[in-house]
Amino acid sequence: MNLFQLLRKKKELIPLVLMMTTAAGGASAFAVYSLQKTDVIIDRKKNPEPWETVDPNVPSKLITINQQWKPIEELQKVQRATK
Repeated sequence: MNLFQLLRKKKELIPLVLMMTTAAGGASAFAVYSLQKTDVIIDRKKNPEPWETVDPNVPSKLITINQQWKPIEELQKVQRATK
């Protein structure tokens, strides 16, 4: 018995099937949207240390309230020493 025959016999399943289809479609759309963002890194071979390329002047949070982005002196010294 395929899905359409089951839905014809048991009409109470139609809203459930519609809600599940909508939820699965929304989850798939959000997954595709999240993978297209620049904050998500999939290929680790080209960029094995992605935290090194983060711009400290650009906040990467959704909401930033009264936060100043300043470079850390010790981190700058370590980065200069390792390059």
